[in-house]
Amino acid sequence: MNNGCICCTVRGDLIRILSGLLKRRKGFDGIIIETTGLADPGPVAQTFFVDDDLQRHTRLDAVIAVVDAKHLPQQLETSPEAAEQVGFADVILLNKTDLVSSEELERLEHRIRGINIHTRILRTQQCQTPLEDVLDVGAFDFDRIMTLEPDFLDAHHHHHHHHEHDDAITSLSLETEHPVHGPRFDTWMSALLQVQGPDILRCKGILNVDGLNQRYVFQSVHMLAQGTTTQPWREGETRHSRLVFIGRNLDTEALREGFNDCILEPA
Repeated sequence: MNNGCICCTVRGDLIRILSGLLKRRKGFDGIIIETTGLADPGPVAQTFFVDDDLQRHTRLDAVIAVVDAKHLPQQLETSPEAAEQVGFADVILLNKTDLVSSEELERLEHRIRGINIHTRILRTQQCQTPLEDVLDVGAFDFDRIMTLEPDFLDAHHHHHHHHEHDDAITSLSLETEHPVHGPRFDTWMSALLQVQGPDILRCKGILNVDGLNQRYVFQSVHMLAQGTTTQPWREGETRHSRLVFIGRNLDTEALREGFNDCILEPA
């Protein structure tokens, strides 16, 4: 993509380029879109949510970011885009690991997790990693969000991070063991994304919706959201819900309150 800034104009470019590729006779196993260094991945990801043609012929697989272990701390201080890309990524290649000490690497991973609680961090040199780590990840695939992330619902897996850095972009994880009121959740979420969508990079949730025997999986990229029912809850399984926000200057209290209003307390 030769356009310096990825925004709405690029969406048209992207759709045109991809449609052209899809018209070729030979099918593709995958298409990798590499944006310029400072781009916001949001509009690129959203393109796959909004264009019917692309939805029919392609699926968005995952957002991958390459992070320079040596320069990340400085980049997070000076460039808002750096934190945004870390916040967006499903997989992060923590590269040039040979240039920093193992203590520094630990600190970096801790900081990355503070920004993005759910990303998968792979330590690399010269970005060497098996292709299956970055292709066919299925990060936006509703059924696979469950199978790939069994720990998504496991509360013990989540260390609560003490933020030594006041990074503008952080993650917030909300959970409950009580059922969630479906219509109330929809109303809250659509109002929230309409107002705060630009600051909410990603949201992912697996919900136990009142009256539904299946898990409800929800995800959003900025303002655009998708939700669907997936596998039924298993016999004897604790049905609990978790919602994760990754965003800029998240109002933790307001989000917690909004989510609590959607929870049905036992009578």
